[in-house]
Amino acid sequence: MDRRAMIGLAATAAAGTLTACSHAPVAVPAASPARLRFQGKVVLITGATSGIGRAAALLFAAEGGKVAFCGRRENLGHEVESLIRSRGGEATYIRADVRDESQVKAFVDGTVQKYGRLDVAFNNAGITLEKPLHEYTSAEWDNVVSTDLRGVFLAMKYEIPYMLAHGGGNIVVTSSSNAIATTAKRSAYSASKRGLVGLVQSAALDYVHEGIRINALIPGTTDTALVRRDVGMENVPDAVWETAASAWARTHIPEGRMAKPEEIAAFALALASDDFPFMTGAQMVIDGGKTAQAG
Repeated sequence: MDRRAMIGLAATAAAGTLTACSHAPVAVPAASPARLRFQGKVVLITGATSGIGRAAALLFAAEGGKVAFCGRRENLGHEVESLIRSRGGEATYIRADVRDESQVKAFVDGTVQKYGRLDVAFNNAGITLEKPLHEYTSAEWDNVVSTDLRGVFLAMKYEIPYMLAHGGGNIVVTSSSNAIATTAKRSAYSASKRGLVGLVQSAALDYVHEGIRINALIPGTTDTALVRRDVGMENVPDAVWETAASAWARTHIPEGRMAKPEEIAAFALALASDDFPFMTGAQMVIDGGKTAQAG
């Protein structure tokens, strides 16, 4: 049974019972302001108007980074920018669609024009669409691949020259546990996310002697608007969603729950920091045991 069907069944039950989750509340990771790992650094993030990207923007800014981020939903982008500034951080939202090369270039150029340099890039933007392979239209397939794979290529194409000009940098790319172990109806998404691993590995070798480290973040299923929208539950009450998602996770994830966006974002910050200078071309998994079980 696929994720949509499983969560749908759980939602039907949840609507009638609202069974409480048996797991204790998960502590949300906080930034490490005492360390300020990104003080004085310029951080660029794609896909930061919601989910993992939004959480990362807040954490990078809390640790001293000057954050420039993009996304297509302007209202959400301005909300995130205002929230960061209200907390004393520095952030600039620039609308950009990663499928459009001219917009990606303008976003990267605009970041450097605003802040003078580029030190860290978190290339996170992504979408999904679940259906059997033969049911995809060419346009649907291209939309997923253009966003998830080509969008990262375009971002790196314009980020890397600025990093080379300043003697190095750090790039983190959001792939997915579906790059390692996937299920039916995710051929476009899985192909894109597995492609990102190859892209990261090869690009890391391109710049291994140029001071640029490039690594892939491999998150498992995360409780984000993207997942909620994908299973058609964006408009149900939060309590119904939480109960349905919990029921699904208990049968699909060894940890028994989905990740919180802040947990994945905290790991992205670790990879983007200077704490691991010997790490490049890596695939770093944070998935609650999902791929270990699948393997």
